[in-house]
Amino acid sequence: MAFKISQSNKIPAFLAMQVMEQANQMQAAGGNLVHLEVGQPSSPPPAAVCRALEKSLGHIASHGYSVAMGNPALRQRIAAHYQDWYQISADWQKIAITPGSSLGFVIAFLSAFDKGDRIAIASPGYPAYFNSMLALGITPQLLPARAAQDWKPDLEALVANGDIPDGLLLASPANPTGVVMRDVELEAVCRWCDKHGVRLIMDEIYHGLSFDEPTQSALAFTDNAIIINSFSKYFCMTGWRLGWIVLPDDLVQIAERLAQNLYISAPSINQMGAIAAFDCYKELDAHIPRYQENRDLLYRGLPSIFLGDHAPSDGAFYLYADVSALTGDSIAFAGRLLAETGVAITPGVDFDAFQGRTHVRLSYAGSTKEMKKAVQRINSWLAKT
Repeated sequence: MAFKISQSNKIPAFLAMQVMEQANQMQAAGGNLVHLEVGQPSSPPPAAVCRALEKSLGHIASHGYSVAMGNPALRQRIAAHYQDWYQISADWQKIAITPGSSLGFVIAFLSAFDKGDRIAIASPGYPAYFNSMLALGITPQLLPARAAQDWKPDLEALVANGDIPDGLLLASPANPTGVVMRDVELEAVCRWCDKHGVRLIMDEIYHGLSFDEPTQSALAFTDNAIIINSFSKYFCMTGWRLGWIVLPDDLVQIAERLAQNLYISAPSINQMGAIAAFDCYKELDAHIPRYQENRDLLYRGLPSIFLGDHAPSDGAFYLYADVSALTGDSIAFAGRLLAETGVAITPGVDFDAFQGRTHVRLSYAGSTKEMKKAVQRINSWLAKT
């Protein structure tokens, strides 16, 4: 007997995670792997965070539920973080702690949109945006961002076409391109959204990881946006699965009810440990020169035939390379590179189903030693092919 299955079976796989699984299997079998496929810092969480986690083990409260919106002490510390970094006075009661930023996006989508609504997203862009929308019955509206546009989507084209969406999701610094919006550009986007009644969802997960100047939060320019952030990237806490949302007034109660029903609360013990992360800016900032050095090492070491017309990578820790001179099938290309050199990279089709066939993403969040090893292996492989 055939049983009904959900339309979710049509959602594409997250290729970066599939490549990581394959690479881990090769490593477990004795292979010597270089991981450039996932955006995971090789640095451990700050020592003070680990000590706070250990200390919290002795508190009975850390082993039970927190309230659905999250531990008030952590939410208050996040609010202080907005003052520290952006000189913005944020209301801690409008901040929700989520089990990773991934569920933060789900909460945002369910809070502000209905089935059939359209959310515009940049392409190339993070695949889980697109796939989560599909799972929820929301229509992703792709905004091509190409090298000729400095990898930034053209919002005015939406107005010209009379095709204004219900929502707009942007990231700065962006994944996979590393593009960083200037403050004046971010302000213009916020004003555009407010003018046209478009709900802005701003992915600020890579804040703290820009190489030229600090990035402003969209909270500085609008009270209507949904801001999503995470402890995974700047704070080096990917496996802790903690994120947060800053909500506009009209979505706070909706988001709280959704959190109550979808996951009850984020892990309490992790929340208690995370409070200490905001005392560790100096330790965390020390990683940024290494990321920049890693980026520059890839720029200098990889040949132009591999880099092509690559994205600028002014932030985050990704290089989005144009390999059109080498392949029109980035999945097969990445598969061969992994099998023949042990260097794991992500095919560009993960981020752009069309133009991504000629692009790949390399994460330089690892050690400089690993970047040098990757360059040597890729160059040797190219010389043989």
